[in-house]
Amino acid sequence: MAQKITLSIPDLLHEKLKEWRTSFNFSKMFQDALTEAIQRKEEFQKRFSEDFDMSEIIKRLKQEKLIWEKKYFKLGKAEGLRWAKTIHYEDLLYVLQFNDTYKLISDPKMNEYFEQIYQTTDLAKYSNSSAVDHEQMFIDGWFKGVLEFWNQVKEKI
Repeated sequence: MAQKITLSIPDLLHEKLKEWRTSFNFSKMFQDALTEAIQRKEEFQKRFSEDFDMSEIIKRLKQEKLIWEKKYFKLGKAEGLRWAKTIHYEDLLYVLQFNDTYKLISDPKMNEYFEQIYQTTDLAKYSNSSAVDHEQMFIDGWFKGVLEFWNQVKEKI
């Protein structure tokens, strides 16, 4: 049996919710987010109450890494799709023909755009660290979003 609860959200978020109500299953989204948050809390508590061996620790870290990578890939894909929908045809072709994916962020033509993306996401706080997995996952997702858009429109242009 399902139980009903009442949530409070800011006015701006409520306006967005009303706008997108038919596009999302908000109940399912909340259930998924709550389930994930509870699982993380329970796993955290479990780590303190049990002695794990090294294989269990590695297994847990691998799972957390996959979740983390998926987050940055999805973030990049959504941004790549958004960019592709709003950009000029010439710029779209420029990116599609670019040879070195990871050097695109420092390309003079794209540098300002990616700097802005870094500031509006949490990628900026990682940009000077030696670990670049988050950046690679974001860029891989970004290109995937651009390519998916291109594959949908190229035959129609």
